[in-house]
Parts: sequence; structure tokens; C-alpha cells
Amino acid sequence: MDELPIGRRVAYWRGRRKMSQQVFADRLGKSKSWVDKVERGVRRLDKFSVLYEIADILQVDVQLLLGKDPERRTDALNCIDQVEVEEIRAALERYDSMSAYFDAAPYPPPLDDMRKAVNHAWLTYQYGRYGMLTRALPKLLRDAQAADAGYGGDQARESAHLLGQVYQIASSVLRKLGECDLAWLAADRSMAVAQRADDPLLAGIATTRVCNALVAMGRARPALELNVNIANRLAPGGGNDASPGRLSVYGMLLLQGAMAAARIGDSATVDDLLTGAQEAATLLGGDQNHYWTSFGPTNLELHRAAAAVELGDGGRAVEIHHAIAEPAFNALLPERRAHHLLDIARGYAQIGDVANAGEMLLRGDRLAPSEIRCRPIAHEVMADVLRRTRGAPPPPIAELAEHMGVGV
Repeated sequence: MDELPIGRRVAYWRGRRKMSQQVFADRLGKSKSWVDKVERGVRRLDKFSVLYEIADILQVDVQLLLGKDPERRTDALNCIDQVEVEEIRAALERYDSMSAYFDAAPYPPPLDDMRKAVNHAWLTYQYGRYGMLTRALPKLLRDAQAADAGYGGDQARESAHLLGQVYQIASSVLRKLGECDLAWLAADRSMAVAQRADDPLLAGIATTRVCNALVAMGRARPALELNVNIANRLAPGGGNDASPGRLSVYGMLLLQGAMAAARIGDSATVDDLLTGAQEAATLLGGDQNHYWTSFGPTNLELHRAAAAVELGDGGRAVEIHHAIAEPAFNALLPERRAHHLLDIARGYAQIGDVANAGEMLLRGDRLAPSEIRCRPIAHEVMADVLRRTRGAPPPPIAELAEHMGVGV
């Protein structure tokens, strides 16, 4: 893209937006002939004001039109590239609700369509299909923002709820793919929108997304404090019900607090928070997926193992892994299982068992390839496995490493 003339880049993004030259010209206030000449390079684009207007209509960062976008990645699954990152960034930087305060709101998509799209996006995430999700996110963000800005009355709360969920989906996948700053921005937006949705549980689970992003950015202590603070406010009892949704959100706040505590080496707090989460899981009675948390007794054990890895106790993590009931583990969605196998790969690496570490990566790759091939932490584990393997690595490991683009 950076080698194309600017007119060709305009044509490319116009095509990506499925806009005809006439529609694009009408929105820009120009003639179709003017657009055609720009795209063919006959007319130069030398005014920044026009460039910024074009970028706004095409919903891309102006740097992309100027050819500043880095080279696209070519990994096997095309997990995410900088074009998609900039599209998501541009969508996150929109303020449709504020614009609607002063002007007419954008025409909102039907809420039935939005519900289906949001549910599909959650399932795409929980099945670990990150490449598919990142390609869909820019449009989903724009549609959800338009719905939030365009609906009033009784529909306003639901549209805000849907937008809050989309921000959470964006935060979760961006964090996994190493885009921590954008993950934090999306999570922060989700907390603000949750207040307008008037749903304390949505705000609670949005808090875990903020804290996950903070931990990924090296800010584990404020993440721990925020998780515990909001968990205390949402705890069942004292006027709060003990509904499955509340137990799930409360439990996840405690689990994410435990992970933050593990990151700073506070094993006593880890134990306290895991005990509280275990009580919530027991009251819930089984593995469920309220507020897309996958919270329950099995997910609790997965976090117990992950916390052990963060504390540097790989042997304990492996013990916990072997004690998890296989039917319960297999009932979890692929992202949860593959994420756990990546954690256990780290645990095996900590105790020097690189053969089993590699086997865990292979198992995770069979479940949800994106979780292994697209995550920076998985690349670190694979590099460690290759470096510590005597002689040539087994063919399956070598093949996976090649797909991941990881060398010794």
C-alpha cells in the first residue's frame, strides 16, 4: 500500500467501504469526474483539509492515505496487521454520540441486527478466531456507535449495552494480540458506556477488561486495587442479590484480581481472592457463560493454574492441570482451553520440561490456532522451547514454529 500513489490508495479504501465513485463524490461535495481524476492520478491531492475530509468519509487514519502504514504482516493466519489496527483505532476515535448532541444522529442500524452481530462477535472471540474478528471489528464498532448515538427512549439503554459489549470484545482481542494501548482505550470506553446502560454487572465485567489491559501494560497494582474495589461493591449479600449473572461477574473480578496479585508476587492475596472466587463458583453450581465470562468451577481451576505460573511455580500449575476433570475441561469453549494449554506450556517450561511444553503448544494449536500463532506470549514460549531443545526439534514442533514465524 505504501508504494501506491495517493489516488490509488483513495480508490482502494473507497472500494473497501463499498462506495461507488458517485456516492463518494456526493459525500465529499465534489463531482464524480473530480473523484475519477484523483484516483487516476490526473489531479493532485495537495490540500490537507481535503485529505482529512476524505479520511473522515472513508473512516481511516489520514496517515494511511499518505502511505505511512507499515508493511502488512504475512503470518499464516493473518492474525492482525497494521491496516486493521489503524481501522480499529479510527473507529475507537469516533465520537458519534457527542456529534449527535449537536447535529442529527447518524442513521442507526436495526437493534435486532446489532444483537445478532454482537453475539456472533462474542462467539468468534470465544472460539479463538481472532483474524476473522479483527477484520469485522471496524464495521461492528461503527455500527454500534451509530446505534448508541441514534436511539433514544427505551432503546437507548440497550444500544448503550451493545456498544459496551463491542468495546469489551475489542479490548479482549487487542490485548491478546499485543495492542495494549488500544486494548486499554477500548476497555475504558466500555466502562463509560456501561454507566449509560445502567447495568452494574456490565460495568463490573468492563472493569476486568480495563484491569487486564493495565496488567498487560505493566500496571498490575492499580489493576489489583480496582478489581477488588469493584468486586466488593458487587458482592452478593447486603442488598445485592445472588443471581447467576452477579455471581459470575463478581467471581471474574476476583479471578482477575488474583492474576494481578500474582503478577506482583503477592501470593497471600492470590490465595484470598481465589478462595472468594471458589465460594462464588460453588454458589453458581457449574460452569456457565453469563456476561460472556465462562465463569464456574472449571474456569476457577484454570485461573488457579495461571496464577501459579505467574508466581513462577510451574510444578504447581502442572499439578492443577492434571487434576482438572477432562469432561468439564472439554466442555469449555476453545479459547479458554487453548489459553489454559498455553499457560501450562509456560509451566512446563519453568520446570525444564520443554518436550511437554511443546506438546501443550501443539494441543492448543489444534484447538484454537490463533491463540497460539497470534499471541506474543506464545511466540516467547515457542522460542524458549526451540532454544532449549537438544538437537533438531520434533517435526510437528518445527512445523508449528515455522507457521508462527519463530526461529531459534
